[in-house]
Amino acid sequence: MTAVVRTPLPALTAHPARLVILDRDGVINHDSDAYIKSVAEWVPIPGSLEAIVRLSQAGFRVVIATNQSGVARGLLSLHTLHEIHATLQQMIATMGGQIAGIFYCPHGPQTGCRCRKPLPGLFEQIQAHFAVNLHGVAAVGDALRDLQCAAAMHCQPILVRTGKGQQTLARLGGAPSCTRLVFNPCPDEPSTTRRSARVFDDLAAVADELLHAALVSGVP
Repeated sequence: MTAVVRTPLPALTAHPARLVILDRDGVINHDSDAYIKSVAEWVPIPGSLEAIVRLSQAGFRVVIATNQSGVARGLLSLHTLHEIHATLQQMIATMGGQIAGIFYCPHGPQTGCRCRKPLPGLFEQIQAHFAVNLHGVAAVGDALRDLQCAAAMHCQPILVRTGKGQQTLARLGGAPSCTRLVFNPCPDEPSTTRRSARVFDDLAAVADELLHAALVSGVP
């Protein structure tokens, strides 16, 4: 069983490396059960691009880690996926920000790969690429698999209500207005271990808190 956390939990903290990991669909752009298959279908959530720019300009390295099984399902090509990501990066650059990296899993759920969340392969790639321990890094998603992947790498799991966030809250037994919840960090198996996650309305709200935490803590 999952439940809303009733006792106070620590606020978000800014990692010394100023790294933050974002899921894509449902966090940065509107999600679709039919998958995002073209640049035209990729529509940013209001305030999300501005949030990335604010974090980037404050010295955070913003990294995206996203499952994109639409490639394995034949719904879009790798070329189209790269076009979508190039569009995102160009929009951020035009606004004065930067995305430090985009890591994606193109495989389907039956492949058994390690890079498909909730398994931590994408996060392991990020850790190796940036040569930084991800312990304590803020990792933002809208689904249980995002939280479980973050927990596997000892990141700070963060759930947003955008995308599938409200459905995830309901699935985890969280009230619609809750700000913290607990979840089973072990995919596809019961566990007595529980991890906690912070809950925010959207990426803009997450950015507000991370920027405040960096200011208060004096993280360079």
